[in-house]
Amino acid sequence: MPPRPPTRDGAGRPVGAVTRGTTNPNRLRRVDNWIAATCADLLRDAADPLVVDLGYGASPVTVVELRARLAAAVRPDVRVVGLEIDPVRVAAAEPAADPPGLTFERGGFELAGLRPVLVRAFNVLRQYAEPEVVPAWRRIVGALQPGGVLVEGTCDELGRLAGWLLVDATGPRSLTLAARLSTLDSPATLAERLPKALIHHNVPGTGVHALVLALEQGWREEAPYATFGPRQRWRRTVEAVRAAGWPVLDRPARWRLGEVTVAWSAVAPPDPAAPEAARQP
Repeated sequence: MPPRPPTRDGAGRPVGAVTRGTTNPNRLRRVDNWIAATCADLLRDAADPLVVDLGYGASPVTVVELRARLAAAVRPDVRVVGLEIDPVRVAAAEPAADPPGLTFERGGFELAGLRPVLVRAFNVLRQYAEPEVVPAWRRIVGALQPGGVLVEGTCDELGRLAGWLLVDATGPRSLTLAARLSTLDSPATLAERLPKALIHHNVPGTGVHALVLALEQGWREEAPYATFGPRQRWRRTVEAVRAAGWPVLDRPARWRLGEVTVAWSAVAPPDPAAPEAARQP
């Protein structure tokens, strides 16, 4: 069955631009597992458990994986729709469709008229200019079911380093940084995979820069725990960061997976409209 026409902007086009589209199997495993754990209640309580994977790229593999993980871990009737602006990519994904649980359609930030409870948008806004990020968030969140959320971020080509934001109708709620601990040399490398809204603000005097420094300092100071493995070293690092006053929102069960989640308020970039004195660190 061909994809139905998306809801379009005033010029008759899906909203957004075609991205590079590169992807790999298991590239988004870390964020998928985090969604399954952190957003499970949201999905279980939804009358319509619809999830959109926005901008899945040249291969549908990560959409297939997302649906399989959520169906296994959260609820078997979850529906996942992969959305792409490029009609060639939509057509190429059709052989992977498994309706009604897994389908592919053409659409962009307008979400093709769908009303999902959750949207995953990974490695999409990284390819946009920073001033375009907040309007894109607002457009996506405005199309969600009441109480719905957007998970927006980026990762490296193999999914070893990642950073993502949880965004709802009030704006960003949290930042999560995640790494494959067995290959992590330094938490400073996580700065390379900050979401677009933060990556250009990783400079002295900002919250996100201070967070990366705190993780790096903790990682160095907890080096003796490397004897017991990288998970123990990372756990001690996050404990030290939390003890230093950072608003860490998750618990050790997530830390052992190489994650740390902090409140957005701790890393939000300064408001360019605010008086200069109010922006001083």
